[in-house]
Amino acid sequence: MTSQHAPDDTAADPRRWWALAVIAIAQLMIVLDATIVNIALPSAQKDLGISDANRQWVITAYLLAFGGLLLLGGRIGDLYGRKRTFMVGLLGFALASALGGFASGGGMLFAARALQGAFGALLAPSALSLLSNTFGDPRERATAFGVFGALAGGGAAIGLITGGLLTEYLSWRWCLFVNVPIALVTAVGASYVLTRDHIDKRHRIPLDLPGAVLGCGGLLAIVYGTSEASTRGWSDWLVLTFLCLGAALLAAFVLVERRTTHALLPLHLIRDRNRGGGALAVGLAIIGMYGLFLFLTYYLQGIKGYSPVMAGVSFLPMTVAIILSATGIASRLMTRVPSRNLVVPGLLLAATGMILLTQLKVDSSYAALVLPAELLLGAGMGLVFMPTMSLATLGVAPDETGAASAIINSAQQVGGSIGTALLNTIAASATATWLATAGRDPGNPAIQAQGAVHGYAVATVVAAGILLLAAVIAYLMIDHRPAPGESTGEGAEATARAVV
Repeated sequence: MTSQHAPDDTAADPRRWWALAVIAIAQLMIVLDATIVNIALPSAQKDLGISDANRQWVITAYLLAFGGLLLLGGRIGDLYGRKRTFMVGLLGFALASALGGFASGGGMLFAARALQGAFGALLAPSALSLLSNTFGDPRERATAFGVFGALAGGGAAIGLITGGLLTEYLSWRWCLFVNVPIALVTAVGASYVLTRDHIDKRHRIPLDLPGAVLGCGGLLAIVYGTSEASTRGWSDWLVLTFLCLGAALLAAFVLVERRTTHALLPLHLIRDRNRGGGALAVGLAIIGMYGLFLFLTYYLQGIKGYSPVMAGVSFLPMTVAIILSATGIASRLMTRVPSRNLVVPGLLLAATGMILLTQLKVDSSYAALVLPAELLLGAGMGLVFMPTMSLATLGVAPDETGAASAIINSAQQVGGSIGTALLNTIAASATATWLATAGRDPGNPAIQAQGAVHGYAVATVVAAGILLLAAVIAYLMIDHRPAPGESTGEGAEATARAVV
């Protein structure tokens, strides 16, 4: 058996910037697909005759498969090669998207979305670990992760814009078909520019099947429970059952991982305070960010009367702010200042933007209130995503980067699921309480609009509080300081294995 050495920064891959382009396109496709279908959902529901009770499965099927299989997908990349896993994920995602676009009924669409999620769970950890292993030079790594972090933060808003345009001018089906050419072209590019890292069969360690069942089952149960909470409420027996089941399975998962010699998720990766603090900060930040998307989409279309396209375009300033913040500020400072000095101010900026939205009224001006809030949130998130993505794989042995990547991806996925369910429940409850107040006519459209906006404002207070909590956690846990010559693999003890 031979050891895999840390990347040699003096022999940088001349194709690394093309590799960044390929990885970035794949990451953008994954992130925007979580929101691109949201705007198309009403049209798809009407066209396929999906009931109101079942329409949530268009979203939930994707979330379940993606969130539940991330740990397994990350480890498969470590064991069988990230390039191979990346390309299988791309081709599978294209196939699943085509099936969804041709769906003739609700069941076929649900199955296609689940397949998308499953192949996305292969693709996402591989993309991050490939990026980490491709860029070792600190300055180049900062630039690469700036681009990656910008797409991770801004992709959801881009999905809303793209979904609105495709739905309004073509068909809801193109929200799925659009992935096919993107994935195929990216797969062709990946075959040429990504470094081959297949593992010799003689030196592969066994896949941790008990860990896979427990870990993926636990994540799946939690994602399903929180997804159902948005319609059933948090006190519903089904929601509580799945949340408790998920917690129990994850507890059993930890016990199994402590005793196995080939863990699905090596526990020392979680115990690292920088990686754990970054994952917690991102998970909590995503809760607040998804709250913004959820309520502003409802507000702009339902209260202000914006078309789907205009509602999507209204998120563009936030996307631009994320990109400029991540690539123009965070990537320049990441090699010069402690990571905490970027993440904490970023979360505080985002919380300030969310606090502005607590003043939302039916007649609020987009330019005077919504736009400044979006810019603050975008600028803050750009400072958060870029360094935390880098911390996710910093100092990790090359044969564990897939598992480390799955940690940050799982934090994002679970955070998004919890955020949507939690804040939607809070908003609905606040609206119902406000409308039930004596003297108010719940049948009056103007009163209904005021009640809905009141619910959004109350939920936004909670979202702002969650962002502030994330800032406190980041301040207490993240203590990484950049060091000369720092790279992904330096200082990590690589597991003995052969790469062919």
